Amino acid sequence: MTRIIDCHAHILTEPMMAAMRKEAPAIGPTLSDIDAHGATLRVGEVVQKPFPRGGWDLEKRFADLDAAGVDAQVVSACPQTLLYDIEPSLALALAQVQNEAIAALVRQYPDRLMGLAHVPLQAPEQAAAELRRAMRDLGLLGMQIGSHCEGVNLDDPAFELLWAEAEALSAFIMIHPQKPAGGKRTEANYFKNLIGNPLETTLAGGSLVFGGVMERYPKLRIMLVHGGGYIPYQFGRFNHGWEVRPEPKKRLPVSPEASVRRFYFDTLTHSVPALRYLVGEFGVDHVLFGTDYPFDMGRFDGWKQVRELGLSETDTALINGDGFAGLTGLGARRAAAE
Repeated sequence: MTRIIDCHAHILTEPMMAAMRKEAPAIGPTLSDIDAHGATLRVGEVVQKPFPRGGWDLEKRFADLDAAGVDAQVVSACPQTLLYDIEPSLALALAQVQNEAIAALVRQYPDRLMGLAHVPLQAPEQAAAELRRAMRDLGLLGMQIGSHCEGVNLDDPAFELLWAEAEALSAFIMIHPQKPAGGKRTEANYFKNLIGNPLETTLAGGSLVFGGVMERYPKLRIMLVHGGGYIPYQFGRFNHGWEVRPEPKKRLPVSPEASVRRFYFDTLTHSVPALRYLVGEFGVDHVLFGTDYPFDMGRFDGWKQVRELGLSETDTALINGDGFAGLTGLGARRAAAE
């Protein structure tokens, strides 16, 4: 029987926050204005309000999973704690705190939680080493990284070592928007999230394509969240631009078509017709159920939208859990354990 696996979820428990404050008192996460539904989260100068209670409260999280009909989550650090703007050694220490805490939760709740590592992207060599440690020693399945590192796109030569290590480890990589483009133009109307975050995902994916990263590392397993931003719906424009302009050819000697098709996408489109297009264009083997739990733009029972597509049971199961299990070797691990 298929296990429903949410491959896009975030976590920041109170013990994690306390350990981070011990390492970095000035920027470690704190909660205030706590009530039954959530709180205000502060990480240095970054404020998240509301921060839903399920973000830190495991009892609430598991109750939400049960209510949504989700069997397990792949948890990663909250984007507010990526902290690419701090000193590298401190960033590494805080990443290790989070990775060890996530690994401990996975060991405690092996049927409900799996984990992705956080790495200090501002120090690529240390990031590669931490990814290796997190996967080999802690049992995490890959990493979550932000859409850029303080304005440096992901195709920057500094990150080549990290991509090479990720490919060698067969890491599952989730790219998540952070500090979205647009500045003051996205401050109103919640545009920072409604428009800015999908735009960030698009910029990150576009950089990996036109920077040649997907060509140089064809075995990378990269998932673009929020349905891939705007890439799945505008990649025909990528192809046309590459055909008619010299600039896109500078580091990509072939059409971007193949590179775009190597991405994986989560199901978080908020629209059954959009999801139907995504699955039809990229295939059931490149779309994975994800919710963005616990944040307010999540769709926590989104696996039900997959069922509305009218696919075969096998294809539906592939999107809702079997595909992720196959990509990360979970199916083989569970069979061996049994």
